[in-house]
Amino acid sequence: MKILTYAICLAIGCSTILESKIFAQEKRSRARELGVTIGILPTGKWNAITDVPGVKVGHTSVISGQNVRTGVTAILPHEGNIFQDKVAAAVYVGNGFGKMMGISQIQELGNIETPILLTNTLNAPKVADALIDYMIKLPGNENVRSVNSVIGETNDGGLNDIRGRHVHAEHVLQSLTQAKSGPVAEGNVGAGVGTETLGFKGGIGTASRKLPASKGGYTIGVLVQSNFGGVLQINGAPVGRELQNFYMMEKKEPYKADGSCMIVIATDAPLSSRNLERLAKRSYISFGNVGGFSSNGSGDYSIAFSTNPACRVPYNNKNQIELDVKDIHNDELSALFMAVWEATEEAIINSMFMAEDMTGISNRTVKALPINKTLEILKKYNALNHDKLPKATTK
Repeated sequence: MKILTYAICLAIGCSTILESKIFAQEKRSRARELGVTIGILPTGKWNAITDVPGVKVGHTSVISGQNVRTGVTAILPHEGNIFQDKVAAAVYVGNGFGKMMGISQIQELGNIETPILLTNTLNAPKVADALIDYMIKLPGNENVRSVNSVIGETNDGGLNDIRGRHVHAEHVLQSLTQAKSGPVAEGNVGAGVGTETLGFKGGIGTASRKLPASKGGYTIGVLVQSNFGGVLQINGAPVGRELQNFYMMEKKEPYKADGSCMIVIATDAPLSSRNLERLAKRSYISFGNVGGFSSNGSGDYSIAFSTNPACRVPYNNKNQIELDVKDIHNDELSALFMAVWEATEEAIINSMFMAEDMTGISNRTVKALPINKTLEILKKYNALNHDKLPKATTK
C-alpha cells in the first residue's frame, strides 16, 4: 500500500505532507526506544521540543516526481502573536558558511518576533517572504511596517532539485497553521526530507530534558535539522568507522562533508539574551560528540529562546525602563548547560535513527543508518542501556 501511494504521488506530481514510510526497510525507532540513552537527565513527556510549554512544531514535506525532495519546518515559541509579544532569544554561530536570515537583529535586540522556519538554502528568501505575509496579516499587526523573519537553512541539493526552489508560500502557511504540541514527526519530514548526516540519511530530530526541582524544574527542548559530515560516534562507540562510512575514508563513492546543521533550543527557564547565547554555545559540544567537525562548507547555527512570560518583550512597551527583568543567576546555569548538551546530542541521533532511505535527483540514493548493525556495534562497545546505571537526582 505504501509503495502504491508513492507511485500515485509520482504519477500526479503531488506536493504534500508525507510522514509515512516510502521504502520498505528495517523498522525505524527513536534511539531511546532501542536502549540508546544519551546522558543522565530525564526527558520530558514527549522527549521533544514541544515539552516546553507553548511550543508548537509544524512540518510540510514537498516530494514530487523523481527530483523534488525538500520541505519546511515551523517552530512557534508560543500560541499568541509573537510580534506583539516577543521572546528573549540569542544565536550562536558555530561556523558561518550559511544563509540564516534575521540573525543581526536577534544579536542586536536579544529577541525574536516571528516563528522560526527551517528550509533549504535557496528557498530561504522565498520562505522569509511568505512568513512576512503571514505576520503582517495577523490581527493586531495591521500597522506593522518592519518584520524580522527568522529563517534557518541547510543545503539539500544532494537529493533535491534545489535550484527549482520548490517550497512555496502555501507550504509555509501549512506548516504554520498546522503546527501543534505533542509528539513531533522526525526523520524524512519537513526541512529534513532531503538532508544527509555523517554519511547516512539525516533529517529532523528532537529531544528534551527536565531538570530536578532543586535546579528549578525547568525544561529544555531541542529540535535539529541535521545535514553535516564527519565520523559518526554514539555514546563514544565508533559507529561510522565500524560501518566503514566516514569522511576521509578511501572509497570510490564521494562522501558529503558539507551541508550545515540548524539547532533550535527552547526553554521555560527565565533567561536573558546573554545567558541564552551561553546556552546555545553548549549545544555545540554535542555536535562534536556525534562526530561532526564543522567542515568549511557547513553553516552551523544554534538559536535559543525562552518562553518564560517574565522574559517577554511587548511591542507596545509603555515603560521607559525595565524594572523587573528576570534572569537565572550565573552560578545556577550549569544544570541547564548540561541539559542542552544531552538534548541536542539525542536530537541529532534521533534524526538519523528515524530517517529512511531516500532516492532523489539524478536517481541518487542515500541510505539510512542501519539500525540492527548499529545496535550490534553499540553492544560491542558497551554503549547500550546506560539507563540501567545509577540515575541522576530528581530532587
